[in-house]
Amino acid sequence: MALQLAPTFRARLNGSDRALVGMWACTGSPLVTEIAAGSGLDWLLIDMEHSANTLDSVLVQLQVTAGYPITPVVRVPAGDTVMIKQVLDLGAQNLIVPMVSSAEEAQAAVRAVRYPPAGVRGVGSALARSARWNRVDGYLQNADAHTTLVVQIETAAGVDAAEEIAAVDGVDAVFVGPSDLAASMGHLGQQTHPDVLAAVARAFAAVKGAGKPVGVNAFDPVAAEEYIAHGTDFIAVGADVALLARASEALATRFIPASDSAQRASY
Repeated sequence: MALQLAPTFRARLNGSDRALVGMWACTGSPLVTEIAAGSGLDWLLIDMEHSANTLDSVLVQLQVTAGYPITPVVRVPAGDTVMIKQVLDLGAQNLIVPMVSSAEEAQAAVRAVRYPPAGVRGVGSALARSARWNRVDGYLQNADAHTTLVVQIETAAGVDAAEEIAAVDGVDAVFVGPSDLAASMGHLGQQTHPDVLAAVARAFAAVKGAGKPVGVNAFDPVAAEEYIAHGTDFIAVGADVALLARASEALATRFIPASDSAQRASY
């Protein structure tokens, strides 16, 4: 039996004439992720860096999203070769590697996702969902065509090296993270500080100058709209946990008297 894999995130980016809009999946719940998968959004970031997601939970989320017209992208917790190999073998076609601040770190990420001789990814396609247990014809020979590597710039040093990072062969796109970038610039918690916004703009220009797509994280709707207007190629505009937190708070504010809410908050 010969099977076809879904189009990659790279293919979606190359084929779109607008910014691809997505959200984060952080709960580790396949049910919540399936609800998000049917939302009409373009892509879904399954996060392993700042959430309870594990290899087991990522696998199930990849399975439940497969029935929906959304592109899952898995962010690994670090540029660890073993973790990247395992997540790829689960069937993740699209990866984000966080905290990439130099061309050398980007090159290491590329080697981790590529088979020898171009890289160091271990060969286990006969045992793995990635090749659907060798039901995808020519998977080993065409593995690069089935994967997208996005590296995440999240530091001032990364912004300074953005052009060199984006120019690395095998880096398909760059994702800018304003939260950690703000922290690295001395503006912890101030993702929309003018200096941070200026640094994001510099990263955008450098990545686009290298001919690669660039994306950004922006939970603030005003900031997100401005990033889209300024030409971001993809953007994450919310997260399952944040949506649940803010919506549940809004219910409490609407239906519980303020005096009772204040008393509860003191517990």
